Amino acid sequence: MNGEYQYREREVIAKPNKEFDIGSGRTSGYISFFLGFLSLLGVLAFLYPSYLTTTELRAAYDAYFLQDVLKYGMWFSLFFGLITFFIGKRRRMGATGILLTCIGFALGGYTIPIGPVEPKPLALGVDWLILAFLGSTVVFTTLEKLFPKYRDQVILRDEWQLDFLYFCINHLLISIIILFSNYWVSVFDFAANATVQAWVQSLPIVVQFVLILIIADFILYWEHRMFHERRKMWKFHAVHHSVETMDWLAGSRSHIVATFIERTLVVVPLYLIGPDKAALDIYVVFAALQAIVIHSNVRFSFGPLKYIFVTPQFHHWHHSSEKPAIDTNYAAHLVLFDRLFGTYHFPKQHWPADYGTTVRLPRSYISQLKYPFTD
Repeated sequence: MNGEYQYREREVIAKPNKEFDIGSGRTSGYISFFLGFLSLLGVLAFLYPSYLTTTELRAAYDAYFLQDVLKYGMWFSLFFGLITFFIGKRRRMGATGILLTCIGFALGGYTIPIGPVEPKPLALGVDWLILAFLGSTVVFTTLEKLFPKYRDQVILRDEWQLDFLYFCINHLLISIIILFSNYWVSVFDFAANATVQAWVQSLPIVVQFVLILIIADFILYWEHRMFHERRKMWKFHAVHHSVETMDWLAGSRSHIVATFIERTLVVVPLYLIGPDKAALDIYVVFAALQAIVIHSNVRFSFGPLKYIFVTPQFHHWHHSSEKPAIDTNYAAHLVLFDRLFGTYHFPKQHWPADYGTTVRLPRSYISQLKYPFTD
């Protein structure tokens, strides 16, 4: 049937009124606002580190370096806010950025003393949110503008605010997600085998990483497939598929229940095989980056790697609402299991023309949160 399907080119309507053109004030306004917003969050994280930072992440970064980053972020927020007044456009947004930054300065700014942090079991991952958003915005927005698949697709595409809200909530809850996953790890602790773990740890780190990748992808494949093939589970996962414009931020849209289930189902088996922390850290970084890349608006073909790894084109087809693509391409890392289990769909000369669900979901965070619990 797929051979008879008439593939179409996606139509993306240019929206010049939403472009970040020089002189429009949009660039300065948004930079000032977001830097002001992140700066205020950063100040609060330095004031209340036990409650607003992630214990696991805090051990991996230099707080003094981040305080310097905060300093430059605050001054740049003020600078770009003033530019909006100089050019006379987006002054309200610039004023908001300046106000947020001034509140940050009033609370202590980048001069708050750094000392020992008493870890709390429950904390909001404000530091994780700030670092992830800054890094992702700089890297992936740049890539999407330099190498776009759809050149006319704007950064501020429809529903970006909704996906930004998902991005914030999912990152803020990282400590709770970790705590939930660790609980289930403890439940299945009886199944851990010291001999198996010792053997895994005796392998080279690269081999351990490959083993982790295969095991994680096998779990993710079947978990993902069950979310599609079981109606009650699908309603949770449908929230992720309700995105109708793909970019790096689109992957953030995920129902909180689905997020907890997905993370836990992967963490437990990986704990049971007992790999070295170095191999696990490599996998975590790889998985996080790949999850963003495969949703991005980039035109990279990845050459022969596309026959091994999940790429943007492959995963975009998973998000397509076109008939041949529905319930295909479940894998998160490798194309192996889609090939093995007959769910592989990859017309290499084509990209999807349509994204989203066949039945359109409600378009607000609260309504999507309630959607799985409706008949």
